[in-house]
Amino acid sequence: MSQLGTLEDLPLDYRQGLTARNLVPLWPALRAALPYAIPSRRTQPTLWRYADVRPQLLEAGRLTPIEKAERRVLVLANPGLGLENMQATPSIYIGMQLILPGETAPNHKHSPSAVRFVVEGDGGFTIVEGEKCPMEPGDLILTPSGLWHEHGHAGSGPVVWMDALDLPLVYSLEASYCTEGAPQTARNEADGSQTKYRRSGLVPWSAVNRPRANYPLVRFPWREVKAALSDLATVTPRGEAVRLAYVNPETGMECMPILGFSAIHLRPGESLTLPRHSASSVINVVDGSGTIEIDGKSFGFEQFDTAAVPTHAVVRLENASATRPAHLFVVDDAPMQKKLGFYEMFG
Repeated sequence: MSQLGTLEDLPLDYRQGLTARNLVPLWPALRAALPYAIPSRRTQPTLWRYADVRPQLLEAGRLTPIEKAERRVLVLANPGLGLENMQATPSIYIGMQLILPGETAPNHKHSPSAVRFVVEGDGGFTIVEGEKCPMEPGDLILTPSGLWHEHGHAGSGPVVWMDALDLPLVYSLEASYCTEGAPQTARNEADGSQTKYRRSGLVPWSAVNRPRANYPLVRFPWREVKAALSDLATVTPRGEAVRLAYVNPETGMECMPILGFSAIHLRPGESLTLPRHSASSVINVVDGSGTIEIDGKSFGFEQFDTAAVPTHAVVRLENASATRPAHLFVVDDAPMQKKLGFYEMFG
């Protein structure tokens, strides 16, 4: 392996001449841009404890009315990436959003794609292009790029959900913006998760005889995901992950273009090492408690805690309970990496 030259090897007048012409020599920075073995990573393994986040979020609800917030969110910012950049990982934005009874988060659409993963509370709802989706704990609701969406709360007590967006990527491309709109009129029918896409392997006949919708299903109810995970656990050998991916029911492909979503069932007392891969990810604890180890750094987790996982990290999970399963929701940027052609899985 050759020793690359440094900036200090170059005469000062030459360096100054390059700078004056907006030029930079590559070779002194080549290994920083193209390191051997694994990428250089600023993302730190980080755990946000919901017990710490929730009181601050409720206080935000007291201090800031929804009219002054539009979206009342506390962003989970990775310290390795700079808190001001509002990134959980280089490509994933994560926020905890609060809505209180009677409030409305107004209708808008934006260029980043977003999902809402419900943490706690009853009575919340999201309207996506006229489709009213109940927000029950554990539900995943898609609000893709360019689709109108608004949130409301017709129940009692706080409703909290986790926002996951591809905002860092879209913002870095100088393509991030939103458009305000008038309140939507919800269609007087149950959402597609309760009517059109009730069983895997079955879609409306008309769906296979028309141009495919990009987002035919925008709500994935947790009660069905949890039941499917429990069934899968009965036929999955010990040592293999009980894991389901959220997909477009008409195509079988990822349900969003940049970020991917999956759910993990940790059986009682189970320890599991996830396959190492090139994507970054964020893991939210739906229920249960245990330990997550990320590149050798160990965190104890409880319900609703959230962890950031750098690219290429080794992740080990352990369920602390000998009698109850634990469930985890995972956001990653594997769909983007696959489309760009550099996604890798290492065993």
